Amino acid sequence: MEKYTALLGSLWPEFKETLRAQLSTDIPLLEDIDERLLGNAGKMLRPILALLFARAAGAADTADSVHVAAASEILHNATLLHDDVADGSALRRGTPTLYSLMGAGPAVMVGDFWLASAVRCIMDISVRDRIIPLYASVLRLLSEGQLLELAKSQTPDGDEEDYLRIIYCKTASLFETTCQSAAIAAKATDERTEAAASYGKALGMAFQIRDDIFDYGDAGAVGKPVGIDLTEGKITLPLIGALKHSSISAEALLAQGSGFEAIRSFVLENGGLDYARERMDDYIAQAGEALGHFPESPYRDALAEIAEFVGKRQR
Repeated sequence: MEKYTALLGSLWPEFKETLRAQLSTDIPLLEDIDERLLGNAGKMLRPILALLFARAAGAADTADSVHVAAASEILHNATLLHDDVADGSALRRGTPTLYSLMGAGPAVMVGDFWLASAVRCIMDISVRDRIIPLYASVLRLLSEGQLLELAKSQTPDGDEEDYLRIIYCKTASLFETTCQSAAIAAKATDERTEAAASYGKALGMAFQIRDDIFDYGDAGAVGKPVGIDLTEGKITLPLIGALKHSSISAEALLAQGSGFEAIRSFVLENGGLDYARERMDDYIAQAGEALGHFPESPYRDALAEIAEFVGKRQR
């Protein structure tokens, strides 16, 4: 990611300054928690995408684009704080979660603070009238995705349509909104704004499928525990693909009480990982096609590279 933040030049430190300003508080405990969360912020892929689209669209004034980038990153982390409580997660990116350190109550309250900060950041955007409906929609989709996933985990049936809806709501919708909002903030044409949205959606779908492929990998290779989704009753694309090449149903397979290693062998033997990779590659191709609506530039090239990276990343 350092390659792309360097390409963004002064936009990147401007984004980080805006991010901190939006989270500023005079409560020492909250300030310490914010610093801890920012220190474990991960790849910051969403703000990088937002700012690359601002450059790719040739934005003359980038203040709004910087605020889109900050709002998306703050909102993303707010949802992670809430997800950790919902999932009972002890670790996030290899570090103890706020939930595991302080309990559900503080984690939810800090998540609410970050959520409110994201809304405040959006309100500082001059074209907020066009962007507010997008973020209102994505907040609804994030909640719907979480609840649909919960419902499906209680009656797992290997339905691919529901799976794709869940990953769109929980992951791809925020990528889509980030890229679309960045194009709007950059005053891109309607055609390019729609193309940015298409890129974000396709990239987000591919990103989540790659994560779900990791869950059937080797823990040492991917740097995190595997088999978590299955333990939580989540039927993801590798298993769905394997079931398509087998006469057994998801309910029957899980009713056998087989452990994760047995089910991973079933997935490998029945082409589940290949099936998931093919679908992921389709989405990566869609993201690349969407970029054809933007003029040639180092920023468009970077967006194309990131799409390829999503499919090839090892962690």
